[in-house]
Amino acid sequence: MQTKIIKPADNAHDFPLLIKSLLSGMRFQPDNEIVYSDVIRYDYRTLYKRICKLANVLTEAGVKAGDTVAVMDWDSHRYLESYFAVPMIGAVLHHVNIRLSVDQIGYTMGHAEDNLVLLHDDFTVIAEQLADQLPSVRGYIRLSDDQLPSPTNLNTVGEYETLLAAASDEYDFPDFDENSIATLFYTTGTTGNPKGVYFSHRQLVLHTLNGASTLGSFDGQPLLRSDDVYMPMTPMFHVHAWGVPYIATMLGVKQVYSGRYDPNKLLRLYREEGVTFSHGVPTVLQMILNCDETEATDMSGWKLLTGGSAATPALAQQMVDQGILLFTAYGMSETCPLVSAIFLKPSERELELSDQIPLRIKAGVPIGLVDLKIVDPEGNDVAHDGDAVGEIVVRSPWLTQGYYKEEAKGEELWENGWLHTGDVASIDKDYVIQIKDRIKDVIKTGGEWISSLELENLISQYPAVSEVAVVGVPDEKWGERPYALVVPMAGEELDSAAIQQHLQQYVESGHINKWAVPRDIKVVADIPKTSVGKINKKVIRTQV
Repeated sequence: MQTKIIKPADNAHDFPLLIKSLLSGMRFQPDNEIVYSDVIRYDYRTLYKRICKLANVLTEAGVKAGDTVAVMDWDSHRYLESYFAVPMIGAVLHHVNIRLSVDQIGYTMGHAEDNLVLLHDDFTVIAEQLADQLPSVRGYIRLSDDQLPSPTNLNTVGEYETLLAAASDEYDFPDFDENSIATLFYTTGTTGNPKGVYFSHRQLVLHTLNGASTLGSFDGQPLLRSDDVYMPMTPMFHVHAWGVPYIATMLGVKQVYSGRYDPNKLLRLYREEGVTFSHGVPTVLQMILNCDETEATDMSGWKLLTGGSAATPALAQQMVDQGILLFTAYGMSETCPLVSAIFLKPSERELELSDQIPLRIKAGVPIGLVDLKIVDPEGNDVAHDGDAVGEIVVRSPWLTQGYYKEEAKGEELWENGWLHTGDVASIDKDYVIQIKDRIKDVIKTGGEWISSLELENLISQYPAVSEVAVVGVPDEKWGERPYALVVPMAGEELDSAAIQQHLQQYVESGHINKWAVPRDIKVVADIPKTSVGKINKKVIRTQV
């Protein structure tokens, strides 16, 4: 195709999309605060100065453009400063998943070839165990909430606050190629070692701009606007805390970081700091609803975005009973992550909150700049009629372009030029996505497919069920059969026969077939979770 391109003026500036461009919040609301638990609080003017100080500390420590700086910390002001300072000097920020096993942490740090590590005291023992295995690491900066960090034999550059106090609060952040890699983190799959997912400055800026538009512009998605107070309940090491800290900083809203997650502490911060918007996976939200501080806390009007796995109708009803406004989004580590979000039309917003639950727990509609469709196993498009199902494949400007140092797996991810999510879904005429299951979690029995998510939703509606997980287990006759783990509500007792009887109503209505009712239902105290709080079906299948 012949298109017209006009030569720009010789002196025209080709403005690169770099993360430093997102630091506009201090212009709009400079008096708003960054709060770290009960440790420190400061305004946006100070945030910029501290970012400059950290950039000087990193440069003085020998970090150069292209080097990799790892962070091992809980959610904190330091992590937020690292989100900016590290990539703004041209280095790569490695978000270390501190909830992985020691061996897996060592693998990711070695694979990323980390050069400098920002290390919280809580993870010193892990770092000492791994030190001899990480020849690329030249030094460590201690992150401490105490006045006197514990002694260590690691090669430490110094303590974070002490180093910042001595550093200049001015730094001339350079321009460079917007396609330079800014961040790197590792996602765990069903087999093999964690895979490195990476994003460029351009991708993160575009994701931030689009995320701000999505979460703030529509009355049907009124999640994060200039007068909100933001507190994440998704770890900052996990997909940039869904990218929201970048959005919040660009808008200049008050931000609250809790440190290590404790549900009672989160609720106290919610009350004391006036939090209005948070996000987290369903298991974290369940912890919030069941903790001691719940009775003393009025949660009405709290806007909560969930994702990572589907919220059950029972959990959604618990949130409605507390007056919480629940929204759902969809994405994955490889998509940066935002792909779709629930959008309520005016007529839907007029319904009672309880009547909105079936709408609010769907995966929503694809957001701007996202091309999304569902395909069959041969790659053919599947009808968007709300009934037909297929794998979600997607394109947008901010999707990871592969896996770090694993070219073959990257090609598999991008088969036929579309990023393959591994999620089975339907899409209706209004573009609303309904996730049916992960491809690997669909239960194949007697030539039929059973959705584990659908069974979990139905079981969760039994009044005494707090949590549920359904997996497929081998069966000589049928190939696979469903197997359920259920956790009772506090003070309640569960009986597997009663749950099976509860499911019979859905068999009689034709909602599910009789062979979808699990023959084996085990009552347990808890269900295995991944490092980011999602149900770990890989472990469950192994245990079963």
